Parts: sequence; C-alpha cells; structure tokens
Amino acid sequence: MKRSVLSRPGVAVVASALSLALATGCSDSGSDSGSGDKATGGKGATATVKALSGAELKKRLVGKGDLDGYRFAAADQSERFASSKEEITVVDDKCAPLAYVLTGFAPGDSTAYVNTMATPVEAKPSASSTKSMEDMTEEELDDALNSITDTLGGTVTIVSLSSYEGDGAQKAMSSVSDAVKGCAGGFTATAKGAKDDAEKFTKVEAEKASGSGDESVAFAVTGVADGDKIVVHGEAVRHGSTVATYYSMNLAAFLADGKPKEYGIPAELIKAQASKLA
Repeated sequence: MKRSVLSRPGVAVVASALSLALATGCSDSGSDSGSGDKATGGKGATATVKALSGAELKKRLVGKGDLDGYRFAAADQSERFASSKEEITVVDDKCAPLAYVLTGFAPGDSTAYVNTMATPVEAKPSASSTKSMEDMTEEELDDALNSITDTLGGTVTIVSLSSYEGDGAQKAMSSVSDAVKGCAGGFTATAKGAKDDAEKFTKVEAEKASGSGDESVAFAVTGVADGDKIVVHGEAVRHGSTVATYYSMNLAAFLADGKPKEYGIPAELIKAQASKLA
C-alpha cells in the first residue's frame, strides 16, 4: 500500500470514506418497535417465548470492555442511511431482509432492536494523535496519515441484536436464508427522500456461517462504488428468541490505490457477542 497518496487534501477523502462506512446507521440505545408483528400462534416452546426489551438487549450487546482491540460507538443521526427500516425501499421485497442486515436494522418483525459499530483500534496511539493538523510537523502528519490509512484498511462491523416473540426469530432467520437464495442477481435499496442515491448491489452469494448460536446464515454482497467492485459480508445468528446480525466492510477499497484484501466478519467479534447471549 502506497503511503504517499494521502497528502493534506487527502484527509478530506479519508473522511468521506469513513462517512460512507457510517452511513449504514447505528444507535447503541435500545429501540422498542411498536410496529413489529408479534407471533401469537404456534405450538411448543416458541409459543411462550418472551421477547427481550430494548433495555435488556442493550445489556447484552457487545461493547466496551467485552473485546480488546475494538472501539464501540454509535453513528450520528445525520450519518444514517435511514432513521428506520420503514424508510427503506427494496425493489424486490424478498431481498429486504438483506438490506436490513446491511443497515443495522432487525431482519424480521421484531419487538425491539439495538446496534453498535465495532472498529479496530491501534494498540498504542501515536503521540501526534492528540494534536490538530495545523500544529503537526511534516513527520507527525505523515505518522497520523499512516495511522488513518491503517484504520481504513481495517474491517468495520455493524452488530445488531433484535428480539422476537413466539417463532418470530425463526421466521426472521428463514427470511434471511430465503433472501440469500432468491437474490443472487442482486438488489437495489433506497432510503426515503433519497431516490437519486440508491444503493445498488449486483450479486449475493452464500458463505460458510460461523456455526454460532442455534442457527446461522452468512452471505457476501457485491456492489460498485466509483467504478470499483466492493464486497461486504453479512451474517445472522439466532440465540433463542434473539437474532444477532453482523455487517462487515473493509475500507481499503476507498483509498486511492486501494486493493481490498480477503476478509470476513471477525470471528472474535461473533464469539464475544455470543458469550453475552449465552
């Protein structure tokens, strides 16, 4: 990776790339969804399963102190792709669960959901990280830009938890699985009021899931950004009546000479979240 491609003006380009990553939208506060359909029928254990509240989900969401080497944070409201899943329109309805996973929302008709963004961090921050650009020497600026480049080369992951009553969690998993199979040719998602900024994905492929929880399904989605192919990864894992979803994106492709390496959803992140739902 060439370090020299990032000059002082290049910082603005880096910031734009980070904004794209955050555009999926996160909120680490609980959300109780009153519009979600609750399962009321059925037999067996699923008919009596009580869904966790937003507050209960928040306690179980992976966060600070649960995994070394990551920073957990929420995106600002202004950076979200959409403020709710109801504002997202998918050309083919059966592909909607995939769009929801890629925007941090519940894939099914949940009673509550929470989410957060996990970003790899430096083990030892540089001394120049506390200075403003104007106060940096050329050497310190180069050090800071190298640090930003390394961050961009890392994998950012949106982790979301959603809860369901009855057999709602199983239905949510089925909807994701069916979407992976039925949307191989891709799909287009648009946020309310942003018809000219539709997110177009050209291919969906099934991937080997982590095997975590009671059941799991993983997939890769291919899109195009500024003429370059971008591949992102998603996975949904059911833990009883709760579904954890993961959306990972490697930002190296947004660099001037970016050549994305092979990557996937960090296994340690899935393990850390699973332990909090055990």
